[in-house]
Amino acid sequence: MIPTARPDRKGRPHRDDPDQLSGTFVHPALFYADRHEYLAGTVPFIRAGLAAGEPVMVAVPGGNLDHIRTALGADAGRVQLHDMSVAGRNPGRIIPGVLLAFAAAHLGKRVRIIGEPIWAGRSAIEYPACAQHEALINAAFAGRPATILCPYDTTRLDRRWLDDAYRTHPVVQLGDEVRESSQYADPIAVAAGFNLPLPDPPDEATTISIDFHALPAIRRVVTAEAIAAGLSPDRVSDLTLAVSELAANTVRHTGAGGTLAVWTDRTRLICQLTDSGHITNPLAGRIPVPPQQPGSRGLLLVNQLCDLVRVHTVPGATTVRLHMHR
Repeated sequence: MIPTARPDRKGRPHRDDPDQLSGTFVHPALFYADRHEYLAGTVPFIRAGLAAGEPVMVAVPGGNLDHIRTALGADAGRVQLHDMSVAGRNPGRIIPGVLLAFAAAHLGKRVRIIGEPIWAGRSAIEYPACAQHEALINAAFAGRPATILCPYDTTRLDRRWLDDAYRTHPVVQLGDEVRESSQYADPIAVAAGFNLPLPDPPDEATTISIDFHALPAIRRVVTAEAIAAGLSPDRVSDLTLAVSELAANTVRHTGAGGTLAVWTDRTRLICQLTDSGHITNPLAGRIPVPPQQPGSRGLLLVNQLCDLVRVHTVPGATTVRLHMHR
């Protein structure tokens, strides 16, 4: 059973104070080896939330979603269900578009969520953004009345990914054993460890300099490349909008312009924007922006539109790489 207790200042639960839950965040990792262990860890968690009158959401990959739906029977209709391979295809959209959106729809209530953002189908290219997501949940939900349980498949996931789960979750569950994670670390520091340089674009990439006068040409280039790559009209529009937003931000916030590179590989169209800016907020693009900051929504919008967004940022240089599957 997942501990339901007031967390200490590091996010770990105090077991001597089980009733003070209203404004606290609990974030356990559930390690499972097979379907039996998966359902043993998730279904009682869901039913406990329903019994307590908590709004419950499950966002897990399709196969596991089917297992949970079947196991819940009639109670599945009382749970908001999402296929995480769709809703969370881009890890950068999960916090704002899935988790915080659910919490915001139930203000004043404690919410209970199962979120499985890392599954065996995730690629090594996607993983750094996934690990950042798992770390930054702790910052985005600090002080919020929520419990988010994150399952990890011990038989199919990379061992290093499982090790990282101990660093991004204050609490871990293995079978019936629930304990604090001795490896849990500061979420901002863990996320910063995945702020990794990106490989250079291939020599055959189409490149164009970014400045105010180039913005119309940038839109034309991206649209043409997206059509040539076989993207649907809606996805052509989404990618063109995403690149336009980032290019406009480069012009608006840097004095040196930047560079756009566009290329395809076997499965994706990739657009990379590089400029001299520096993104200092680790939650940029992952949390809703207050209305009084109308010019700060670019990365948030980009995360919602693209299949994967990778960012490398240091003082004086930022690279944002957008991926759209063909």
